[in-house]
Amino acid sequence: MSFRHSLGLSLALAVGTALGLRAAEAPVSVEGFNYVRTVGEISEYTLASNGLQVLLMPEHSAPVLTFMVTYRVGSRNEVTGTTGATHLLEHLMFKGTEKFQRAKGTGIDQLLESCGAEYNATTWLDRTNYFENLASDKLALAVEMEADRMRNLLLLETDRQPEMTVVRNEFERGENSPYESLEKELYAAAYIAHPYHHPTIGWRSDIEKVSIDSLRGFYDTFYWPNNATVSVIGDFKPAEALRIIQRFYGAIPRSPKPIPQVYTEEPEQTGPRRVAVKRSGQLGVVAIAHKVPAATGPDYASLSVLSAILSDGKNSRLYRALTDKNLTTSVRGSLGFNHDPSLHVLFASLAPGAKHQEVETIALQEIERLKKDGATDLEVSTAISKILADSAFQRDGSYAIAGNLNECIAAGDWTTYYSIDDAVKKVTAADVKRVANTYLFDDHSTIGWFIPTAEADAGEAAQATAAPASRFASDFARPCYYRDPALAREPGAPEGSAASSASASQTFAKGVIRENVGGIDLLMYQTGVHDVVTFRGTLPAGKALSPSDNPAIATLVGNMLDKGTTQQDKFAIAQKLESVGATVRFVTTNDTLAILGKCLRKDVPLVVSLIGEMLRSPAFSPEEFVKVKKQLAGGLKRSLESPDSRAMEAFSRAIYAPGHPNRQASVQELLAGIEAAKLEDLKAFHASHYGPAHMILVAVGDLDPAEVKTSVSKAFAGWSGGVPVPSARMLSIPDGAREQTVFMSDKPSVTIVLGQTTGLKYTDPDAQALSIGTAILGSGFTGRLMAHVRDKEGLTYGIGAQIMDNTHNPGDWRIMATFAPALLSKGISSTKRELETWYEKGVTADELERRKSNVVGNFKVGLATTYGLAYELLANAERGLDPSFLDQYPEIINGLTLEQVNGAVRKHLNPAKMVLIEAGSVPGAIPETKK
Repeated sequence: MSFRHSLGLSLALAVGTALGLRAAEAPVSVEGFNYVRTVGEISEYTLASNGLQVLLMPEHSAPVLTFMVTYRVGSRNEVTGTTGATHLLEHLMFKGTEKFQRAKGTGIDQLLESCGAEYNATTWLDRTNYFENLASDKLALAVEMEADRMRNLLLLETDRQPEMTVVRNEFERGENSPYESLEKELYAAAYIAHPYHHPTIGWRSDIEKVSIDSLRGFYDTFYWPNNATVSVIGDFKPAEALRIIQRFYGAIPRSPKPIPQVYTEEPEQTGPRRVAVKRSGQLGVVAIAHKVPAATGPDYASLSVLSAILSDGKNSRLYRALTDKNLTTSVRGSLGFNHDPSLHVLFASLAPGAKHQEVETIALQEIERLKKDGATDLEVSTAISKILADSAFQRDGSYAIAGNLNECIAAGDWTTYYSIDDAVKKVTAADVKRVANTYLFDDHSTIGWFIPTAEADAGEAAQATAAPASRFASDFARPCYYRDPALAREPGAPEGSAASSASASQTFAKGVIRENVGGIDLLMYQTGVHDVVTFRGTLPAGKALSPSDNPAIATLVGNMLDKGTTQQDKFAIAQKLESVGATVRFVTTNDTLAILGKCLRKDVPLVVSLIGEMLRSPAFSPEEFVKVKKQLAGGLKRSLESPDSRAMEAFSRAIYAPGHPNRQASVQELLAGIEAAKLEDLKAFHASHYGPAHMILVAVGDLDPAEVKTSVSKAFAGWSGGVPVPSARMLSIPDGAREQTVFMSDKPSVTIVLGQTTGLKYTDPDAQALSIGTAILGSGFTGRLMAHVRDKEGLTYGIGAQIMDNTHNPGDWRIMATFAPALLSKGISSTKRELETWYEKGVTADELERRKSNVVGNFKVGLATTYGLAYELLANAERGLDPSFLDQYPEIINGLTLEQVNGAVRKHLNPAKMVLIEAGSVPGAIPETKK
């Protein structure tokens, strides 16, 4: 829902919990610490010697914890000339200290990855944070590293230069996004004096020219214990944790001078502002921003409810007024959760053929209607239910809790983690109307249009007028990360987190209840999480099963499932889900229809019944069919703006022959299929492919297995049919060029994909050996590609190697990376050099042992969240594996030999036969001719 704030309403607005709090553990007395207070389950302490704030929240449901350090310094502390310094310094914090450095084999990346930890750092407007998600018995390692780099960072010019180009590539990647380029301009126009004017990643010239001396000055100003908070969330003993913190932080002094505070206030805006960004693209975007108070202000809860009413869900005002009328493909609301007054922004993605002015006018009319007539009690209660349910969902794992708490610390009061929910529960319709009239008025607005140059209308451009379009881009859509989360799994993601030696003997299979219910393979697992239940499932109705003459049919059917059933329309279904804060989504993947759901424990019967109803009896309304076709076409056209999407499509079509289940249809083929599709085609596909015969459904969390089974049995009683996942019909690589360029104008970061098919499924004998070898080459910061191409040479922000699409059929192996056009040739050369060395000389025994520990660790603690455990249970069921594989996997990995790994690499890969795809503004390439 949120675009600017990656946490959005599901995180920044629901950062506490009012649902079944566990009793807080009694505060402890440890020498050197002053106990401050306990709020909810969190106890606050201060390290007396230096003012370090410590927050402890023991949670013993899994042998995992998160250690996070939040520094109260972000891009709001920067000025012209040093913009982006906070983020560049964050990158340099991983270059090491005298004690922890790569050259000695004790680098931060080396030690953390060897124990299976997941870690990263992010910079945003108000803060910088560093975190480790790892085994409970590894807390001392995380604390020692963080304490050491707080004051002992090396900060060398020889590190700054390559890291500068890494950050510059991160900046260049942001320029590829219409949303990010528009949002950067929007904030720069909305803020004139306050430093929220600057993008977190900085302006390009500052990134390139900031000196190591300036960065050291920044470090010496802000990186002190009295400007930091450390949070420990998860499985630990408070007294022991405090003693560890005392041991490593206790000797660090307070800052010698007071920490500089930001005192600049944004002057009152006295008239509306407008910006226009004209760049290469496919479809337009309209953004409407209004000034709102800081996150700790008394009106924040009411504004969060207002934002949900306007833009969250099918019953929101703007979905009904715009998306349901085929004018937009989506509308998203973003309420900034910040230390200082921020913005509420509405982003509307235009549907094909829609006009910016019409969309803007209607959106503003809806805002005025809300101001004049107010919200209904039902709208308010529904929004509150969604926010409170999101609050419970955001307690699924120690990292989720720590991440929420981090934002509250940055906003200025960590207790907001709890107080926000109490405030939300008290919001009334009168409050919503009041804040709408207080803050959403014209003179405090900034409106922006992204106008794709390929389709820009001169009249529209003139109407949007304002600041000239800039080529600079930022990463306001989310924090700026040290490690690209698209290439490095984040804690809480499907395969996330780190291991515990304490969990080594844990047997997950014993906890799995598996039954056949009406033909459905149902797997259930009860965990220690409170009140949260996650559903994941699949049935074979993916894109590969579409009729040979129309590749769009399967996706169209999947997109129609939540658009109404024969029993009730889409708005009635949405109201039932939204009124309890539950979510149900269907996603058409290559092989299957994916089912994703989340709810509170009490709502399991409702959610299961609605999943069954939507799968079994979609209405296939002619009116909804027209809307779905237009929205799907709009999404596909927008994907043409992405070098990543274009590169992956071209790669798939280069390595898989026509007819292979893994071969992607081209965007042009899909658009033609959408145009040609008839409602009868969808009904026929649904009748022939949907059924329980090969369906898998997984439920994990605070559940009653008997209740889940009864609900599934009732929801799917009498259903029949279903087909298996298609087997690969061809494994041959198509004839054609081994190198292919997809030229895209105005894309300052080029995406490359280099790889080939492997001939291996996940369950084949060599699959795990090849997977470990691939991880040594291209996973994490100790992988060879990141260590050399990014860390040493500074050629890219993100590069990695992975194996894909091997669940049901033999898959492929690929390296994916991004480079600035000027560094493309050198980047490809360096990538191939590392690939060929790895292939020809093999991996070393030391690399293998370190990677085994890392992979096993990552796997184990991924099972500590409901989402992670549901993901693994489903994936293994799809592969035909028994749940006992969860317990066998570490043994399989630890049993791999050097000969097996190097042998699998050489047997199944050949760099000389790999396909190379380049997508973006490739130097010397010829633009495609428009047809």
